[in-house]
Order: sequence, then structure tokens, then C-alpha cells
Amino acid sequence: MSREIWPGRPFPLGPTWDGQGTNFSLFSEHAERVELCLFDGDDEERIAVTNHTAHNWHMYLPGVGPGQRYGYRVHGAYDPGHGLRFNPYKLLIDPYAKAIEGPIDYGAANVLPYVPDPEGARDDADLEMDDEDDVLAIPKCVVVDERFDWEGDRPPQRAWSETVIYETHVKGYTKRREDLPDELRGTYAGLASDEALGYLKELGVTAVELLPVHHIADESFLNERGLTNYWGYSSIGYLAPHALYAATGRHGEQVREFKGMVKALHRAGVEVILDVVYNHTAEGNHLGPMLSFRGVDNFAYYRLVPDDMRHYMDYTGTGNTLDARNPVVLRMIMDSLRYWVSQCHVDGFRFDLASTLARGLYDVDRLSAFFDTIHQDPVLSQVKLIAEPWDVGPGGYQVGNFPVLWSEWNGIYRDVVRDFWRGQASLADFAERFAGSSDLYESDGRKPFASINFVTAHDGFTLRDLVSYNEKHNDANLEDNHDGTDDNRSWNCGVEGETDDPDVKTLRARQQRNFLATLMLSQGTPMLLGGDELGRTQRGNNNA
Repeated sequence: MSREIWPGRPFPLGPTWDGQGTNFSLFSEHAERVELCLFDGDDEERIAVTNHTAHNWHMYLPGVGPGQRYGYRVHGAYDPGHGLRFNPYKLLIDPYAKAIEGPIDYGAANVLPYVPDPEGARDDADLEMDDEDDVLAIPKCVVVDERFDWEGDRPPQRAWSETVIYETHVKGYTKRREDLPDELRGTYAGLASDEALGYLKELGVTAVELLPVHHIADESFLNERGLTNYWGYSSIGYLAPHALYAATGRHGEQVREFKGMVKALHRAGVEVILDVVYNHTAEGNHLGPMLSFRGVDNFAYYRLVPDDMRHYMDYTGTGNTLDARNPVVLRMIMDSLRYWVSQCHVDGFRFDLASTLARGLYDVDRLSAFFDTIHQDPVLSQVKLIAEPWDVGPGGYQVGNFPVLWSEWNGIYRDVVRDFWRGQASLADFAERFAGSSDLYESDGRKPFASINFVTAHDGFTLRDLVSYNEKHNDANLEDNHDGTDDNRSWNCGVEGETDDPDVKTLRARQQRNFLATLMLSQGTPMLLGGDELGRTQRGNNNA
């Protein structure tokens, strides 16, 4: 078909609909050629993107608007030894997509950029480029209409000293609520329902900390086992709400539904904090799939081993690390954060493995570009910023070392409180944590609220399981219980697992109340794991 094509603009990145047409812009420094792929059903139209400015490949298409499905094919060298992994046979998700249709269909085509090894044992299998088209396997990006009637929505702007955080999961919070229609359970709309909001208000919660809502791609090895990454720490779209949590549709409707959820929570006086995963992506190590960043510009987006660029620096335990030292990657992170605040009205962020983002060459650097950029930003410096102050790399445990403006998950508080209630910590150590951990936060002028106090979180045992199991029981994960780590700070009255013994049940219930009372009375900001107030159990699974 004959289509009118204009040069367009290099910024903003991603798709931008202006009411008449859509501007598309994709960053790739090392690409030789870029094709924008438009989809009408299964029909694909490829359009060469010939204009590029400052490594941004851009074009404007009159008449293209909301609902248009698209992706990219990026041409260049396939040379893993030099960090280049371009493969135009693989359709790519736009890193700046505002909506993505759904999951990866691993069974539809080979999404690996290389010829797969049938035995799965060759570490060098990635050296031979694959030429199977994977268009049927990759979900399409969707152009969206970003207009939304916020009806005068204003953020609650709750003071830290008045904040009570409830860590929960969009799907898990409402999936089993019998007072909601089936179609709303497990969705953004379900969380926005009067029933769900009423429970939060009755509980006294002032903020929900939502496990990842950026669009998720399950790892291929989970797909092979018939499992999913339920928690969602496998992001592939940093500006797109996860499509599978939407009740209204996956073709852009999820964006409007997410905004509606935020508006409803704000009306109830509840802030929205997003758990964000900017330290790694769902593409895994050098043998992982090609879904987006790896094919757009592997060399630019990821931290590669300096003297072996075929492999990735892995400070996260997931196989790769995003390179926040690169100004382009840092810009993507900042663009993502600003989008969620300015366009979606969220109130703050909890940064997963935040130490990774603060790394310069190898060490964690409190004065890294990441911190500097956030601190000078007029929007992001005003929202709630929470660090998970560790990663799996050397020197990664940084509790108490993040700069002003930041609060931190206080892992030391968790450990000492657990030890105290099982008789393994001194009263002096307990008092230090109970009184706000001044040894960690006072020296740089931070108040006790800089300490996010918690006893349990999504990682590890629930509170009920903490007092019921000494050993992990991760049988449902199909890894022969080798995943996760044994929790050496649990307490089970000498009886492992569930029991009908009334005396044991009484002791365990009392111990749960001890933990909850300690958490709520401690100086600092309390964070309650959703369901702990009800005695939720994962039956000993500490890596759910």
C-alpha cells in the first residue's frame, strides 16, 4: 500500500499520537537499519525508518492512531564477542511502548536470536545466528490515547510520619474475593472497587506498595515447566502497565484502567507506590531470548564483561544488569519514572536491588549519576523514594548508606526483631531497632521514617509461615526445593508445618501478634506484607 511518511521528530522516544497521526522514535546507536512493523491482524507492513538524529530513528505517520499494533526489526552485526546481537528475524518490543498486548508465546516460534541447542548444554550456542521469524511469538506494542479525565485528582501527599505501607500484589489482593464479580478479580479495576478500598481503609493503610506492574515477560524456563513468574520481577516494558492485570482489555485499555485505579485509591486517601525493577530485564544471560533491549542495542542497554563482551555483568542473580551508567539507559529510567508520576499520578517508588543502580565501575557509589539525576529532578525529588539497599554483587549490602531523600528497607531491623522474639538477640540490639535505628540514619540528618521497618516481605516466608516452619518447602516451584534459601531466623515451637495441636496454634498466634505489635509500635515507617494480618500461608514456600 502507498502510505504518506513524514520525517518526524527524534523526541520524545516511543509512540506519540497528536490527534492526527503518530510519531515513532527508537534509540539504537549501533544499528545499521531499522524497520517499523505495523500489524493489521496477522498482516505485517514493514516501513524503513530512514531518519535518525542523535541515534534516535524516527518517523511520523499521518492517520495512524490509538489501537495501532506495532513492533520493530533492527538490522546490524550479529557479533556476540563484541557485544552486538542484532537479528532482524526477531520482532522487538519497543522499550518505550505505553501498552503491550500480552505474554510471550514461547511455543509459537524460536525467540532465541541463535540456533537453539536441542540438548541445552552448549554454552557457546549463541554464536550462530538464527533465521526463524518469531513474529507469532512476540506480543505487539499498541499506540495509546494518553488523555484521561482525572476529575481534579490530587495526590494525598501523606507525610512519612503518618505512612503505613501495605505491600501487596495487584492480582493476589483481589483474586479470591468472593464479593467481587469474576471479571474484576485479580485486576486493576478489582483493586479500585469499593470492597477492596474499604478493606484498606478499615485496616488503617495509607499506602499500597504494588509488586511490579511494568509489563512482565515470564522466563522461558518457567514456561517449559508450566509455571509463571507470579511476583513479576521480570520487566520488559518500563512504561507499560502489565496487560494481564486488566479487566477491560489489552489493546491500550489497560492504561486507562490503571489510571482509574490510582484515581480511586487517591479518593480513598491511599497513596500508590510502585515496586520497580530497573536493575535487569526479562532477557536473561547470553543464552536468553531476544525480546526487546537485546535486539535494539545490546551493547548500549546492558553492562557487558569488559574483556569478554559476549557475557553480562550479573549483579542481580538473573543473568544481566541494565547499564545505568549509559546516559541513554539512565534517560530511559528517568523517562519511565516521570511518566508514572506525571501521567499516571503514582506517589512513589520502591527500587528493587537499588544498589545495582548506584554502581559506577564496580563499587556502589552514593554519588552516582542515578542519585544526582533524581535529586535534581523537580518531579521525582518530591515523591516517596524507597531503596532495597542491596544486590548480589561485591559490596552490595548498603543498608544505611543511601543519601538523603531516600528511605530504605531496613534488613537489619527485620533480622534483629526476628532474633529477639526467638530469644537470640539482646534487649539493647532490639531497643536500637525499635527506637528508629539512629545508628544507620541519624548521621546524615535523616529522620526515623527513613527506616522502612518490616518483619516479612514478598521474598521469604509469610508471617504465619515464619512461626510455623524452620525449613523451606518449595515443592511447587519444581526445582527440587533447591531454590530460595533456608531461613535461619524462623521459629516454630519445635513443630514443623501445619498442626492441629491447640497449644502450638495458640503459641504461634501469640508470636504473630508479638511481631505485628512490634512492627506497628516501632519508630520508623511500618510495612505490612499483605495477608499477614489474616495469617496467610504459602505452606512453607519461601520463594513463591
